[in-house]
Amino acid sequence: MSLKVGIIGTGVIFDLNILGYLNNQDVMITCLCNRTSEKAKRKIKQFNLDKNIRIYSDYKEMLDKEELDIVEILLPHHLHAEVTIYAARKGVKAISVQKPMALTLDEADKMIEACKDSGSILSIYENFFFAPHILKAKELIDLDYIGDPSSIRIKIAMGGKGGWNVSTSSNKWREDPKMVGGADTGSPVLLDNGWHAFSLASWLFGEEIEKVFAWTDNYKGLDAPAYVMFKYKQSREHVIPQYGHMEFSLMPDMEIPSNYYPTDEFIEIIGSRGIMKINQGTSIGNKMSESEIFVPIVLIRDGKVETYTDIKKDWKYSFINATNHFIDVVESNKEPILSGEQAIKVLKFNLAAIKSTQIGKEVILDEFN
Repeated sequence: MSLKVGIIGTGVIFDLNILGYLNNQDVMITCLCNRTSEKAKRKIKQFNLDKNIRIYSDYKEMLDKEELDIVEILLPHHLHAEVTIYAARKGVKAISVQKPMALTLDEADKMIEACKDSGSILSIYENFFFAPHILKAKELIDLDYIGDPSSIRIKIAMGGKGGWNVSTSSNKWREDPKMVGGADTGSPVLLDNGWHAFSLASWLFGEEIEKVFAWTDNYKGLDAPAYVMFKYKQSREHVIPQYGHMEFSLMPDMEIPSNYYPTDEFIEIIGSRGIMKINQGTSIGNKMSESEIFVPIVLIRDGKVETYTDIKKDWKYSFINATNHFIDVVESNKEPILSGEQAIKVLKFNLAAIKSTQIGKEVILDEFN
């Protein structure tokens, strides 16, 4: 019997989240919810979905009337907690929530508690974990191919042009500081765009974060450019103490050719035996990807350079793989790659960095709440 799926929110990210559900015999999309019903109708036509899919403009009405196995929550950050809690109380078997998990640790705690009480699986959607080249990089790190990782540098380049044509109304809520992480002007870069980097930093090394120091400037309401430095906890013995940093750079007059957002990510990892470079994230598959300079993975090890090029180069595969993983989690009743309990640690790391920008000091995560 197919798992019944309901999707709440049909904005631009819907166009990627839907891909893993299309032509999948294990699931059946039975309903969509969007405040503007016409937008949901357009998505049904655009993706050739079943014309009998029911459409709602109120998520509570949808969850009250439908018996669902899976709910995908594709809504602005400030709605994640309330919708997750409502879905859990309605007995939905599995709930997938877009990043960031929530706006506060208190909200995240309540989401986790509600899902525990109802027996619902809570999964925070992190598609970057499932990009083919990043999966391969993680595999090589876990195989000790470059030795013990000692440092990571994540460079995020944000262009001013290119990618999707996102309506201004879609970004309107981000202008309210309370909806994007607090601070004086909010944190649309660190909390929103930055969530991916904060997640990858912990996941790639398999270690939690001990402390963080961050600095941001302000450019037209954006907390950027931004710089984040952090040290890992040492849950097991390492050759040297592990640390890392992230840099968020703005290129307001530059177009980044992309099928999605005008953003790209570059990662460098130094290990005890070698160096790994992971080229491109969001915009992989663009003109740069065809250059020998930007092959998906470059390794410098034992005096030799190795490259990995036979990898699917399109960000959409990260979404397809992430959704397939989530469906498997539901069918097998197992732990998702980023459960609520794991994601709240990423959120704490993220919010601690934002706090550091306010106080101008490093923040120790075990003391942060």
